Amino acid sequence: MKTKEEKRGIIGRNIKRFREERNLSQTQLAKKLWIHRTSLAGYEIGKRLPDIFMLCRMADIFDVSLDVLVGREEPRGDAG
Repeated sequence: MKTKEEKRGIIGRNIKRFREERNLSQTQLAKKLWIHRTSLAGYEIGKRLPDIFMLCRMADIFDVSLDVLVGREEPRGDAG
C-alpha cells in the first residue's frame, strides 16, 4: 500500500503531465479551476493534496477519468 506522500507525488506528477500535454501554464489552469497559481504548484510538487471536488474538476478539464488522474489506471492510448 502506498503512503500518503507517495500518493500526493503520483497525483502531482499526473496533474503536471496532463497540464503540459494540453499546453496550459500553471496560471491558465489555475484560472480554469478558480484557484491561485501557488495552490496548483503545491499540488504539482506533492506538497498539497486536492480534495475530491477539485480532482473531479481537473479530470473534467483534462478529459480523463478520476482513476487515471489519481494513478489507479493508466491512460488509454489510441489503439487504432
